[in-house]
Amino acid sequence: MLSINVLVAVCLGYVGFLFLIAFVAEKRAAAGRSAWLRSPWVYTLSLSIYCTGWTFYGAVGFAARSGLEFVTIYLGPTLVMVGWWALLRKLVQVGRRQRITSIADLISSRYGKSAFLGGLVTLLAVVGTTPYIALQLQSVTLSVAVFSPGDGAGARPESVAFWVAAGLVVFTILFGTRNLDVNERHDGVVTAIAVEAVVKLIALVAVGAFVVWGVAGGAGAVVELIDGSPIAAWEVAPDRWITLTFLAAAAFLTLPRMFHVLVVENSDESHLATASWAFPAYLLLISLFVVPIAVVGLATMPLGANPDLFVLTVPLAFDREWLAMLSFIGGFSSATSMVIVAAIALSTMVSNHVVLPIWLSLRGQTATMSGDVRYVVLLSRRISILGVLGLGYLYYVYSGGGAALAAIGLVSFAGLAQALPALLGAVFWRGATRVGAAAGLIMGLLVWGYTLFLPSFGSGTIFSETLMTEGPWGIAALRPQALLFDAGMDPLVHAVFWSLSLNMLAFLVGSLLSFPTPLERLQGADFVGVDRAVTSPGFVARPVSTEDLLLMSQRLLGPAEAQSLFGAEAARQGIVGYLPDPTPAFLERLEKRLAGSVGGATAHAMLAQITGGTQVSVEDLMRVADEAAQIMEYSSQLEAKSTELTRTAVQLREANDKLKALSIQKDAFLAQISHELRTPMTSIRAFSEILKDAESIAAGDRQKYSAIIHDESLRLTRLLDDLLDLNVLENGQVSLNIQSTTLGGVLDRAIRAADGQDEPRRLRIRRTRADENIEIVTDPDRLSQVFINIIANARKYCRSERPELTIRVLGDGDRFSVDFIDNGDGIPQRSQALIFEKFARLGDHSRAGGAGLGLAICREIMAKLGGAIDYLPGQGGAAFRVTLPPRRAQAA
Repeated sequence: MLSINVLVAVCLGYVGFLFLIAFVAEKRAAAGRSAWLRSPWVYTLSLSIYCTGWTFYGAVGFAARSGLEFVTIYLGPTLVMVGWWALLRKLVQVGRRQRITSIADLISSRYGKSAFLGGLVTLLAVVGTTPYIALQLQSVTLSVAVFSPGDGAGARPESVAFWVAAGLVVFTILFGTRNLDVNERHDGVVTAIAVEAVVKLIALVAVGAFVVWGVAGGAGAVVELIDGSPIAAWEVAPDRWITLTFLAAAAFLTLPRMFHVLVVENSDESHLATASWAFPAYLLLISLFVVPIAVVGLATMPLGANPDLFVLTVPLAFDREWLAMLSFIGGFSSATSMVIVAAIALSTMVSNHVVLPIWLSLRGQTATMSGDVRYVVLLSRRISILGVLGLGYLYYVYSGGGAALAAIGLVSFAGLAQALPALLGAVFWRGATRVGAAAGLIMGLLVWGYTLFLPSFGSGTIFSETLMTEGPWGIAALRPQALLFDAGMDPLVHAVFWSLSLNMLAFLVGSLLSFPTPLERLQGADFVGVDRAVTSPGFVARPVSTEDLLLMSQRLLGPAEAQSLFGAEAARQGIVGYLPDPTPAFLERLEKRLAGSVGGATAHAMLAQITGGTQVSVEDLMRVADEAAQIMEYSSQLEAKSTELTRTAVQLREANDKLKALSIQKDAFLAQISHELRTPMTSIRAFSEILKDAESIAAGDRQKYSAIIHDESLRLTRLLDDLLDLNVLENGQVSLNIQSTTLGGVLDRAIRAADGQDEPRRLRIRRTRADENIEIVTDPDRLSQVFINIIANARKYCRSERPELTIRVLGDGDRFSVDFIDNGDGIPQRSQALIFEKFARLGDHSRAGGAGLGLAICREIMAKLGGAIDYLPGQGGAAFRVTLPPRRAQAA
């Protein structure tokens, strides 16, 4: 007999192997080498998380106890993959279009992006999955007990379950909560699951082959054993057979882990075509030897032996310890893969539909204020993983862990099937409403909990023996397992019949008696007609601060990704910079991008806090209601034209305001130029006249007056140089001295030159020199001129008590940019559009000491060099980004 220490060592080695697989897969995905990671075969194998410890161990026990009923476990998913392929394709399309993160997100998004519905489905998923997680812990615990010494020196079952749960928490947190955007997918986890799928298939086939040819003596002998076993005498119970097949099919769609790999982790819709036949083939292979193992186990193992463990005990009975170890690893893979994906899916649902809505409600109208949303989301997901596995462990401990594995699994299947009516109504019935979905889910959850979930803890644990047999308050018609009529129906069939019947009735009645909101109707049209790409509702066109939207997006997506998103939208609108107009189309795209991180309902609520709510266009209402088509189409066109005219008027008003500001700046510029020219000329003239009378002037005074004339001449020269330099640049008459240099060298030169200027304030500069060791092809003098101007401005205008300037180099190997960010007050939004104009100079003019040409010259220089200079809003202080031309362009 293998010792428990060897078993633990093998488990640790196997887990380490999975860690390595997941780590390598994530590294390859990050490097852009993920083609094979997202192949149809990896996707198909990832669906094998349906085959858990129940399938690996419990299917054999199911066959030994109930004959061919175990076939229903595999028949349900096969019918879905073969017969409902169109439904799966529709779910994947909806998931990609709506950036769906979970089954709770899909249902809440469909029914008006309801946070309440999302929380309700999350509650159902957590409660329904808890027994299934306990099942996996029980399967691992039972398998470990097989290898424990019979003298009681082995590990206690609770201890084994605890450490298995703890290890799964660590693995899931490490590889399941790295990326906030679920649509980025968990390549490491999915690849590890695909490897586990192969391991458990090999293990079960190896045990089956040994049983057939190593123990029974061939296929013919196995057939004879089957004919003489109780399995051959099994009689079909039609109601139970249909119920089990239906539950397996429903669970394949509604189990959080199955929905996650089936929809969320799907990287290509075409993968469903391969999975539609490959996954049923996988199920056929993994079920091929279930009956032979069951009949041989019944024939060879002692009376009363646990049939759930025949895949382990039969090889051990014939001294095949290596095969038993392989079987243990297969069962361990089956259990752990399910728990990992279920924990990821549930943690996403809890954070998006419970934690964030509560967090937003507590903060009120402060979605853009302080508080890192990314931190809140990631922390809540990690805590949720711990909580979900903790609940599974507690269920295992307090339920006694004595029930058959199949029985525990069916409790979860029946619970999670309560989401099926709302799910099917979401994608097939435009008349389904939020009220109906909520009523159905609540009714189904209550009836399932009363008739099946709570009784699963055992008589006398939660429900007393008296309540189970006589009903509450002695009302026999309310007995948990015999509602409205005498006992006699199978408890599982009874619970499924009543829970789903009342669920669907409440769903239908609630939907028919309630009227959907415009947002529900639009989402219904979008979901049901996903192939027709119906337009989603837009946000209300009231004054919205794009900076507020950017700030909120940065807290959720991170500064780099948010700025990239806003910059791309600005470029699409033809706007220079990072602040696009908050058009309805942009707000819709932004909501879908945020939905990939926090779910559709929460993303909608966060944007609604800034935009003040939503409105539905006349054209969209026409499409949904299909009433008075011609009149509403005409009205829609008028509204569209009105909206366009309003937007044009806003743009003209902004342009007019900008022209007025430029006119004021021009007048100030001319006045300043007059002053700047007159002052040095006056000084030069006055002291020159004094020097003409050289005989009456002392030698020391003569030198002093000459120095004044010299300094004023230099001042006048610098002003004229700036004017001429700008004129040359604008007319394209500049000659560039292009040569190869290093970015760090240009920065060093600029910092030395800026430090040499006569400034009383000392500016601390933060740099990362390792990032600046980049070869560039440019005009170093001109580029240095740009850097000097930015550094000098930071020294002049940064109002911090301890002024600092951070220089940060960003790049992707071909294109680089340099960010200059100080810790001052920044530039007001109203002035950001003017800072690169020729006459613009902000703040205290006397403090600036120039004519306001510096940034205008910088813009012209960067344009001639093939790059750009932009202002970065939302960074705290003043921030400028100097974008260098791509290396390919430099080389050309």
